[in-house]
Amino acid sequence: MGIPDLQAAWHKYKVVGDTKARDMLIQHYAYLVKITAGRVVTSLPPNVERDDLISAGIIGLIKAIDQFDTKREVKFETYAIALIRGAILEMLREEDWVPRSIRERVKALERTYLDLESHFGRPATEEEVAEAMGMEIDAFHTLLADTGRASLLSLDDVVLSSEGNEKIHLADVVHDESADTSGDVESEAMRECLGEGIDRLPDREKLVIALYYYEGLTFKEIGKILEVSESRVYQLHTQAVLRLRGYLQRDLALFH
Repeated sequence: MGIPDLQAAWHKYKVVGDTKARDMLIQHYAYLVKITAGRVVTSLPPNVERDDLISAGIIGLIKAIDQFDTKREVKFETYAIALIRGAILEMLREEDWVPRSIRERVKALERTYLDLESHFGRPATEEEVAEAMGMEIDAFHTLLADTGRASLLSLDDVVLSSEGNEKIHLADVVHDESADTSGDVESEAMRECLGEGIDRLPDREKLVIALYYYEGLTFKEIGKILEVSESRVYQLHTQAVLRLRGYLQRDLALFH
């Protein structure tokens, strides 16, 4: 569909309620599911079929189309990718295939990042975190890369739930000119918490987050921009998400 046809389809579905227009939108944006599924995991666990990821992703896409507000100052693709990725991760979490040792390693890293930041009053450097964990820097880099790949660390996996079971995803902190300022105070505080957490990240980690989640680039593409290896981008991404998980877990009590 060209842009005029696409805009017409959105109008027919959102204003008129035309289900055929909805089907057209699903077909048009289906490519986002395949792209996102390929980016979520580089290798699948033996009990998960690729078709299962696609099926979960389609559910996320349909949810995105149904919930998207065309008046928002947000690209639909950005919003949809967040929900598609979230749906795939939710399916994988239900499979519970991540070994306990990896879960414990992630928790240990989260605690270390948060403890050091509290001590220094700033985000800790890689060298400081490695030293605190009693590791050489090369071994620490390997740990970050392995942990990021094995545990499916993602900002879309970092969600906050309110008492009304509302979940705040990365897509919810994208600037929205049409936001209702009289909306739920608790939800707004949760959005601000996640947004402030991203702002606290070191510059390179913040850039990786922006390029991966907002611009939709792959780790390989980001590596070319930063002139570093794909593995190095994995490391920076993993560090950013671990820091954010630590921030949000600490502040989660504010919303209960």
